[in-house]
Amino acid sequence: MAKSASPIPRKGYRRVLLKLSGEALAGNNLHRIDEKVVQAIAKAVYEVRKSGVELALVIGGGNIYRGADGARMGMDRVSSDYMGMLATLINALALQNALEKLGAFTRVQSAIEMSKVAEPFIRRKAMRHLEKGRIVIFAGGTGNPYFTTDTAAALRAIEIGADAILKATNVDGIYSADPRKDPKAKKFKSLTFLDAINRRLKVMDTTALTLCMENKLPILVFSLRQPGNILKAVRGEAIGTIVKN
Repeated sequence: MAKSASPIPRKGYRRVLLKLSGEALAGNNLHRIDEKVVQAIAKAVYEVRKSGVELALVIGGGNIYRGADGARMGMDRVSSDYMGMLATLINALALQNALEKLGAFTRVQSAIEMSKVAEPFIRRKAMRHLEKGRIVIFAGGTGNPYFTTDTAAALRAIEIGADAILKATNVDGIYSADPRKDPKAKKFKSLTFLDAINRRLKVMDTTALTLCMENKLPILVFSLRQPGNILKAVRGEAIGTIVKN
């Protein structure tokens, strides 16, 4: 087992799953991968790993292709969703490349078998990688159509025994309305899963929230734009909004 680079604070997490949207990798440029943004995210992620935290990631593919959008334009939903899953693999490989240039050890595991570029998802193998200090990037969603990467994140986090899901977004927590459109929107410090579901706050989709609620897996929502926030989140510092039972 790999040794931790430094002790983890008592309040912090020991194993987490970080959920990133595909749009996060695009920065301010739509439908592409911004190399500088990817490098900044990789640096922040690597700092977390060096702190001793076991870290897995799930990345969306919305900057390249979103299955639900294709379906709305008349494409067969199943085919469209598979295209979206392939987009997540492209993002996973981009982040893997940036992490390994920093010296991190990584593995990409895909729910869709693509042996030339990624391992198939095997739960025990993923957990062993984490124990050895490798950063595991889960791609391909759940491998099934009609499920979002939010649900994939919840499922993988539960399977690997993560202490929490960290969801990095463009805003600094969960609000009663979109704070970019409504100046009166109220920020929540904490919510229960039922509150998040009943208020339809768009934290994660209902399937993901229900999975987390039933398995007592907290979700911390915070801003990716603030430097150092990922490390603060794993240390248990009071940032963003926590959703729990």
